[in-house]
Amino acid sequence: MLDTVSVAEYMTQVGREARAASRALAAASTGVKNEALQAMARELDAARDTLAAENAKDLAAGEANGLDAALLDRLALKPATIDGMIEGLRQVAALPDPCGEITDMSYRPSGIQVGKMRVPLGVVGIIYESRPNVTIDAASLCLKSGNAAILRGGSEAIHSNRAIAECITRGLHAAGLPEACVQVVQTTDRAAVGALITMPEFVDVIVPRGGKGLIERISREASVPVIKHLDGICHVYIDAKADLDKAFAIALNAKTHRYGVCNAMETLLVDAAVAGAILPRLADAYSAEGVELRGCEKTRAIIAANPASEEDWATEYLAPVLAIKVVESLDEAMDHIARFSSQHTESIVTEDYSRGRRFITEVDSSSVMINASTRFADGFEYGLGAEIGISTDKIHARGPVGLEGLTSQKWIVFGDGQIRH
Repeated sequence: MLDTVSVAEYMTQVGREARAASRALAAASTGVKNEALQAMARELDAARDTLAAENAKDLAAGEANGLDAALLDRLALKPATIDGMIEGLRQVAALPDPCGEITDMSYRPSGIQVGKMRVPLGVVGIIYESRPNVTIDAASLCLKSGNAAILRGGSEAIHSNRAIAECITRGLHAAGLPEACVQVVQTTDRAAVGALITMPEFVDVIVPRGGKGLIERISREASVPVIKHLDGICHVYIDAKADLDKAFAIALNAKTHRYGVCNAMETLLVDAAVAGAILPRLADAYSAEGVELRGCEKTRAIIAANPASEEDWATEYLAPVLAIKVVESLDEAMDHIARFSSQHTESIVTEDYSRGRRFITEVDSSSVMINASTRFADGFEYGLGAEIGISTDKIHARGPVGLEGLTSQKWIVFGDGQIRH
């Protein structure tokens, strides 16, 4: 089809087919959706050799184009990666189906019953980079939540994504669902992204997964609502009333468990009352992990660190670099977070109930924690089973977005002939 039509025409056809498929999928039972997910898992298992061969084409092209080792690793469909994709499909099939749930039913004086029903959003467009396993993650979550999906992966993974798409299509067919319930965009032309994010007549929401540049572009240009977060500038605040053993473990884990993730701590705030006791201990541990420290003047009076600039407080490093600031009070810590946070995840370490309550009440981020590592800000850890991404917006979905975040609610009314007087 792409040989005979423009990208704009192709994307319009994809959107039109997705809209039609979304109506069929909204009517599908939980059993049918689960059958499709299980069939996709079987198809992936049977296609391991094909997946490996197609992925090898992408890896060879990536090496030729100078992709670095980290990106090539993300691109690789190793046997363990395929195992994870298969297990992910089976896990999503086992999750409760949010669609059709009716809540808050009540009788009104007129005699009607009023309540809310959970329903799919409709058509979800997902734009992502590098990792071809995201194709399965996105397809499974959209399908289980009753949404048709249009998936636009990165050009570097086009052969892998097409091979995965064939498994998805066969799984949908086995369950009797329209193939257009999940469509993987077949062109690498960047114009396809521009079309996808400006088709509100066909697409209900866009979910970008990738680097900040991609997300900024989509947020700026989309005429379709976007579920997204730009940065993960996450803070841990060690309060004057903290248990210092807990503080040590949390601050170390939040930074060093993984560096290149959005829920890693990027700034550590320490109350002056305990800074002298906890910072030397942490500095030794960070040094052993190869973490570069950048600190304020008060921090550098206690430990060896490079000077922290104003820019450091507003930087998501995604690397073994940590900014540290000594503060005089809980209020100063919260003021700093209010100024520099990306509203992703913040944590306070304290044994004082009132201070902990103030922190979770007054700090305006999508996840706020007491005595826990920021690394827990994740759909799986929150019991969602899986996530499509994390949202720092305040309308519709906030924080990790799982199945329920891909649905909405509509009002429903049961009557028996009532008319309004």
